[in-house]
Amino acid sequence: MHPIPVLLMSELLAEGGTERQLVETARTLDRDRFAPHVATLKGGFREEELAAANVPVFNLHLKSFASLDAVKAGLKLRSYIRQQQIQVFHSFDYSTSCFGLPFARLAATPVVLSSTRGHRSLFSPFYQRLLRLTDPLAHGVVVNCEAMRQHLIQDENISPEKIYCCPNGIDLNKFNIAHRFRSANLPAALKDASLIIGTICVLREEKGLPTLLESFARILTGHPGVRLAIVGSGVLLQALQAQAAQLGITNQCHFEPVTREVASWLGSIDIFVLPSLSEAFSNALMEAMACGCAVVASNTGGNPELVSDHQTGLLFHPGNSASLTVCLEQLVSQPETRLRLATNGSNYVAEKLSVQTAARRMGEIYTQMLSKCR
Repeated sequence: MHPIPVLLMSELLAEGGTERQLVETARTLDRDRFAPHVATLKGGFREEELAAANVPVFNLHLKSFASLDAVKAGLKLRSYIRQQQIQVFHSFDYSTSCFGLPFARLAATPVVLSSTRGHRSLFSPFYQRLLRLTDPLAHGVVVNCEAMRQHLIQDENISPEKIYCCPNGIDLNKFNIAHRFRSANLPAALKDASLIIGTICVLREEKGLPTLLESFARILTGHPGVRLAIVGSGVLLQALQAQAAQLGITNQCHFEPVTREVASWLGSIDIFVLPSLSEAFSNALMEAMACGCAVVASNTGGNPELVSDHQTGLLFHPGNSASLTVCLEQLVSQPETRLRLATNGSNYVAEKLSVQTAARRMGEIYTQMLSKCR
């Protein structure tokens, strides 16, 4: 039997966690059962990774939805689906769900899937309305955690029978405890730190980073050798730098722009903090655990599905700097607790959350959906 052609789609093929999950899924799907293709609206450097894995990439080079070019691009997508005899169309982000689902249905694709990988309240009102119009076009919706499943059921009135869960997976060859050493290339502000507290994320409001700065300032009074690293880029950079100055911790903080050297940074971070106000199933949190960081995460969204409190990490109340400070104080002052949680977290991710495990689950979803349409 020939492998089943499937088409995975995202707006970009760049740094984001969604794009990374798409690429890893395409690379790791069972090639005896599936022939993966990838479609993208704007492309990105991950096209090279897919080419190296012999995954065809169809780049529509679409700059704007608000133009006649969007219709032309959609018709090209429909033609590609027909020419390649695509049996499963799967959009990985909200923009390609809005854009791609109508044209996938016009192409009479047997299985059309969308994804919800983050709380929809974070999307613009325009996209929220558009998603509610395109949701009925999908035969199923793939989520990455139970929290997103409940969100769709309770807030979007999507039938539970239509929702399929596939937790994210990470490449354990790239993220593992072999990276557990402090990089020689650390910036001067971090080189002599007794411990490094850090996070890696996009600098957006929902990531709750002001809470982390407030808690770090409190910890610093009793532990002057500790330093803070915030790795990522985004619209809040200047506001966060101003907050650090106001708290008097500028010299103890380092802001690093978005980087591809994520594993190296995680190897240097002793305590990884994810202070999100809203979160699904965080790639960054998984990667930190895999690399042997002791993790602290806000008790929201999919975080408690990944972090078992006092077993694989610590949980705190979202937006509550006092709650986060208690967790940080415990980990900074108790090295044995820090090591125990880091070891448990690393073992959990290695056993449960590899890209191979995620790809097998995604393949099961595709097979189940195909069996329903026959």
